[in-house]
Amino acid sequence: MTTINWVGTGLSSIPGLRRLIDAGHKVVVWNRTVEKAKTALGDLSVEIRAFDLDALQESLSAGDLAISMLPGEWHVPIAKACFAKNAHFVSSSYISPEMAALNNEAKKKGLCCVNEVGLDPGIDHLMAHWLVSDYRASDAYDANNDLSFISYCGGIPKIPNDFRYKFSWSPLGVLKALRSPSKSIRDFKPFDVSRPWDAISSYDAPLEHSESFEVYPNRDSLPFMADYKFDPDWNVKTFVRGTLRLNGWAKAWEDIFAEIETLKGASGDARLIEMSDGFWNAHAYDEGEPDRVVLCVALKAEQGDKAVYHKTYALDAWGDAEATAMAKLVSITVSLAVEAVVAGKIAAGVSSAPSDATVVGDWMETVDSIVQHLEVVDHTG
Repeated sequence: MTTINWVGTGLSSIPGLRRLIDAGHKVVVWNRTVEKAKTALGDLSVEIRAFDLDALQESLSAGDLAISMLPGEWHVPIAKACFAKNAHFVSSSYISPEMAALNNEAKKKGLCCVNEVGLDPGIDHLMAHWLVSDYRASDAYDANNDLSFISYCGGIPKIPNDFRYKFSWSPLGVLKALRSPSKSIRDFKPFDVSRPWDAISSYDAPLEHSESFEVYPNRDSLPFMADYKFDPDWNVKTFVRGTLRLNGWAKAWEDIFAEIETLKGASGDARLIEMSDGFWNAHAYDEGEPDRVVLCVALKAEQGDKAVYHKTYALDAWGDAEATAMAKLVSITVSLAVEAVVAGKIAAGVSSAPSDATVVGDWMETVDSIVQHLEVVDHTG
């Protein structure tokens, strides 16, 4: 029987871990502090071990699997430890160049190294694959159409506040992201932005009740055109993957933007950590306070000024007494990837969220069962 080694029991881990244990899988939990893991796991009955990379590698057998829910710098070392023992690897994080470099070894050994199977990245990929496949199969498909693709995701407070945000975990990642440039496509041309606040716009999300948000592009969207199986010859008018925030967020954070712009070098990094600690103390979710996740992925095809295909895959979820919406959507999707690897449904190599229509359909059915609203909205019908 495959042993599933779940490494890390932070705030985004428990629902998916519980799902695997409840389903009868053999699970071993690894955490840097055993007592913290016991507290996090609560009533879950599972073996817990103190995390040490050498100890993890030593424990692995061929065909086993390890999931890294630790910070990103641990993913590649854990994946390498897995490969040394002919075991599989899963994480919810973006594929780094160092992780991508393991592809040949993974394929040669017949091992799965699955990443980008959380919320964003993860569920957003599933939605994009579904939309592109649906468009290709539609009567509206024409290689000469002009295409617009948007994908916006955000964790936001269910109960709005003056800060227009709350933190599910350390704010440092959010602050670092604000220092990062982005690449996308706007009006058929590259649209490069050095800071997110230079490209904030408004977006009306087609949820159960239409709702307006602030959005901005993040990271480099361009490689995902190939990932989503866009033909190189398609006329791409818009392609952007970005972040969604409550209206008023840019105004509430304008002093933060101004300070981040001045931070440089080691002293700047130290100040960023100081800011993160302050925000965690002032703006973390209170005990039992519900969070909210909104994710909208849309594809539109136009012939001239006429939209011949336009659908949005829209998700709205909020936390409850059991877990936060963020934790459910990240970790339960990870658990689906784990089961897919164990069942032999994922090809060997370094990969992201699957595009196979059957797998996408099955995963989205599970997602539908844990959110408050999930719908494909047809704007042309």
